[in-house]
Amino acid sequence: MSNATYRISLTLALLQARASAMSFFRPVLNAHGVTSQQWRVIRVLHQNGQTEIYRLAELSCILQPSLTGVLKRMEAQELVSRQRSEVDQRCVLVTLSDRGRALYGLVEQDINRCYDRLEMGLGRDSLRDLLDLLDELKRISPTNQD
Repeated sequence: MSNATYRISLTLALLQARASAMSFFRPVLNAHGVTSQQWRVIRVLHQNGQTEIYRLAELSCILQPSLTGVLKRMEAQELVSRQRSEVDQRCVLVTLSDRGRALYGLVEQDINRCYDRLEMGLGRDSLRDLLDLLDELKRISPTNQD
């Protein structure tokens, strides 16, 4: 296999693997009326607390223009709130609301069952190895180099 084929195959394989992984989680998200983007925002805010909007975009892998629309809808659903920083008015901070935290608690239980199914299919060690390899790929990414 040539280097070019390998590189194209890697990116395609990652996209296909994402689609396969989402087939476990999407039904749960749909059942709770949450999009995958909204869930990523909820999860990041749950893990990190109040987060600056640019950092939230980075951590949730949502482009800033798209995140603005996602947050607007989430605010309308009273899942998050946005406010300007008292220190720097250019900085917008996003916080998970009580309703958003409650939704996280409901969805998390079902998401954990999805992980259990993945673990049963792949095996605990293989799933851990896969996640470790993906972390390593992120670590060596040129976007993470200073």
